[in-house]
Amino acid sequence: MAELVIPIRPMNGGNGLYSYSKNSIIQRKAIEATKELINKTIAEELDVNTFSSSNTFRIADLGCSVGTNTLLAVKNIINAVQHKFQSQGNGTKLPEFQVFFNDQASNDFNQLFTSLPSEIQYFAAGVPGSFYRRLFPKYSLHFVHSSSAAHWLSRVPEEVEDKSSPAWNKGKVHYSNSTAEVIKAFEAQFAKDMDNFLKIRAQEIVHGGLMVLILPGRFNGAPHANNYINKAYELLESSLIDMAKKGMISDEKVDSFNVPVYYASLQEVEAAVKRNGCFNIELMENIIHEKPQPKVMSATFRAGLEGTFKEHFGDEILDELFDKLLYNKLQESSLHSKSCESVYLFVSLKRNTDA
Repeated sequence: MAELVIPIRPMNGGNGLYSYSKNSIIQRKAIEATKELINKTIAEELDVNTFSSSNTFRIADLGCSVGTNTLLAVKNIINAVQHKFQSQGNGTKLPEFQVFFNDQASNDFNQLFTSLPSEIQYFAAGVPGSFYRRLFPKYSLHFVHSSSAAHWLSRVPEEVEDKSSPAWNKGKVHYSNSTAEVIKAFEAQFAKDMDNFLKIRAQEIVHGGLMVLILPGRFNGAPHANNYINKAYELLESSLIDMAKKGMISDEKVDSFNVPVYYASLQEVEAAVKRNGCFNIELMENIIHEKPQPKVMSATFRAGLEGTFKEHFGDEILDELFDKLLYNKLQESSLHSKSCESVYLFVSLKRNTDA
């Protein structure tokens, strides 16, 4: 496999003003909104007899970042698995739980593990590395969870940064309001990454094991430009362009920068699952997500993108960039109109026993 390019920096670590720990309420609400769907998946699809020979139930959270969101997700999963065992008369044979928290090697794992409660129901371990690579031994995981992570691409599509390509995204840093060629390049990169993601997970998850993906996305067939998060990115892009016009950053810096994210539809995810052939789709739903207020949106962007913007543009522009985004863009925008939807995708998969 060719070496992957991972251009995005991890979410802001620590517990400071602009940390992910303090500015990830949007992501937390997605976990809360899908709790009952995870309960339903485990109650209906987890075959405890499959794991009766193992004393350990292994869970991985991919793209865990820092703070308490991942801890909440893991707690919900473990509670649901325990309830499933007890409901089948296996209460005295509850397994021990091992939880693997995965993110990039430069993620602030120290902040994550200092957030662990003093008494937990599981054995915790950190697993550094991109989830677009193998992370675990074959057939070792019983449940994989990933929330607000799989929309990050392994890289910016090459043609988007190629000046000789029709898909060169000149003067922009996002895809949704760009040319058809740029949008197609991001669509293709997402399909390639999701194919790779599923291929790798199929090797790591036991037959009969479950995987739940929760990712911000859009409705089937909906224009990319009508998506709430894409609209917010367009405003961030506009803030950068304003700063370039003032000479605060160069046009070349803008031309050479693209955010490696893509907001897919359930149809696109379903197509990837069918191409892979190793998973059955158990449940897929669009979850309407509450549109955050401008201050929350700006803080979320800063917590998630500050490291990446600092690396490319320098730290001198950060305060003005996110102030401009908040006060001159988000507060004056029409993001809360009915035509602009905020959607999360919920995808529940079960590893085939015959593939």
